[in-house]
Amino acid sequence: MPFIIIDKVGAMAFLFGAEGQLRGAAPVLLGSARGDDAAADIGTRKLADVRPHERTTPAGRFVASLAKNLRGNEILWVDYETGIALHRVATSNAKDRRAQRLATDTPSDNRISYGCINVPVTFYENLVSPAFTGTNGVVYVLPEDQSARKAFGSYDVAAREG
Repeated sequence: MPFIIIDKVGAMAFLFGAEGQLRGAAPVLLGSARGDDAAADIGTRKLADVRPHERTTPAGRFVASLAKNLRGNEILWVDYETGIALHRVATSNAKDRRAQRLATDTPSDNRISYGCINVPVTFYENLVSPAFTGTNGVVYVLPEDQSARKAFGSYDVAAREG
């Protein structure tokens, strides 16, 4: 399956094809609040009801698939339960300067979303959409505060081989 690794600290996405080859990388915009967990029931609330400290991009391993949002635009659902998707950068609110934030050299200004992962339009259309069309894939969101073991669980090699 194709997979994407989201590096929250570096504010980058790395897309790999089903064969494991790196297909491309791009900067990302992430949830405005630092943290690795989603707030309880966040996926059932209106955006206006999400408090600033709850606007995190949760860490973990997510099975992702393409779908349409309420406006009919294609998105990659990362975690439907928490309302987290990877999608083309949202530019409807000019004061957010989202496209400009993606273009800067540092990740310090890439925290602005309610938790969704915004990527450049060309990265989404040329790489993400074709890679996930007709198949599910995996999105790994690397933690920024918690351990990888907490975010992804432990992997017991001996148990898998035995």
